[in-house]
Amino acid sequence: MAIQQLDIAVIGDEELVNALRLTGVSRYYAVKDDHDVRDNVRKALTDLLAGSDIGIVIMLEDYTQYVEDLVSQIKKGKGTTPVIVEVPSKFGTKYPDIRGYYSALIRDSIGFEVEI
Repeated sequence: MAIQQLDIAVIGDEELVNALRLTGVSRYYAVKDDHDVRDNVRKALTDLLAGSDIGIVIMLEDYTQYVEDLVSQIKKGKGTTPVIVEVPSKFGTKYPDIRGYYSALIRDSIGFEVEI
């Protein structure tokens, strides 16, 4: 079985997108804070899911409320990709135990514990 090369994509505000572009992320959607945020986030995630070359989608926590149905479909799917990783905004996180969130995400994604 050949190893497949998968990309990392980001859906976020301009600051998150620019920061991750500096690290080499080439697939990105910068969402502006306007009245179309919900539609723009849904379109961005739908576009990314349409391809088979994305392994990880990094998304602002604030945006997951607009695509909860799509994220739950991905998590229930039989495949392992893409993994949706929610990152906090500059205003903080919605998770009281952020280490627990990331530990559970890693365990669910790869099947075993990794201490962080």
